[in-house]
Amino acid sequence: MITRIAERGARAGCEAVADLPGDALLPQADVVTTRAITIRADAADVWPWIAQLGQGRGGLYSYDRLENLLGCDIHSADRVHPEWQGIHTGDEICLAPGMALTVALADPPRALVLRGAEIPMGVLGSPFDFTWAFTLRSEPGVGTRLAVRERYAYRCRWAGLLVRPTSLISAVMSRRMLRGIRDRVEGRPRQDVMRAARRLLIARVPQTSRCSS
Repeated sequence: MITRIAERGARAGCEAVADLPGDALLPQADVVTTRAITIRADAADVWPWIAQLGQGRGGLYSYDRLENLLGCDIHSADRVHPEWQGIHTGDEICLAPGMALTVALADPPRALVLRGAEIPMGVLGSPFDFTWAFTLRSEPGVGTRLAVRERYAYRCRWAGLLVRPTSLISAVMSRRMLRGIRDRVEGRPRQDVMRAARRLLIARVPQTSRCSS
């Protein structure tokens, strides 16, 4: 039986059961997670941020500090880089040094599907197969619906022992990533940037001298 996980909300529930690009690569997936967000912009404006995903490229728009504590060397971009826009089937996109997914489908500005072993286990390979799909769907008068789907297919009986904690961590990181992409596309100031601006402002405000009587 396939385990499906989706964000709360009616639209998220519909997206959880909808057929999306990349599903056919792992038709017998054991775990499927779907998360989505609405971005007030055209798909053509969202796609460049998707195209430059990856370590050594535009990053993952999530918790960089946490990822770097694990040695991922992620530095999320705050602008679109033309040199990272070329992405084609067969390319490798790194999640961390030595950990890469392969581009299974690149269909701008509609879909990007990555596939590969997320957790290499030496000569044994990965205990599960994995796809990571980013789908952009236009919503007239609203913008673009960005759906991110992960599919896990077990290769051995104990694979679930790794997939369950992996999917929990991914849930936290993916929510942050979706908001990170939305905020960048819409030009919203990021929270860390706002905090830095507030600290700078406070530092520049002169302290009021106490009046002597």
